[in-house]
Amino acid sequence: MAELKTKETEASVNKFLISFKDEQLQNDCFSLIEIMKKITRAEPKMWGNSIVGFGNYHYKSKSGREGNWFYCGFSPRKQNLTIYLSMCDLSKQKDLLKKLGKHKTSKSCIYIKSLDNIDTKILKELLTKSIKALK
Repeated sequence: MAELKTKETEASVNKFLISFKDEQLQNDCFSLIEIMKKITRAEPKMWGNSIVGFGNYHYKSKSGREGNWFYCGFSPRKQNLTIYLSMCDLSKQKDLLKKLGKHKTSKSCIYIKSLDNIDTKILKELLTKSIKALK
């Protein structure tokens, strides 16, 4: 079974985020750090070379695969700011997602252009539910 490539690293979160020239993107990232720190009570850590994650838990899937992953995190991507809600099936959060604002989703990720486009209170609720589901 292949080993998970994305792992927690010792790289600097600040150095990674200030490397982006887009000031709005930087501001959104630092705002997400404050939101996620408060919800997880964990410090931000780099996971791989492009994900900022919070917390760390060990999982074992039904298929037998196991590893460590973060409770929640984000990654500033070229097209969108990707918000990761670990082990959360967003299809079960339709009511909250309707209230979130302008976004797209996959199974456990939310894609936004800017925090200005969403209701951060709803985002906080989604993050909190995701973390509670893990515990």
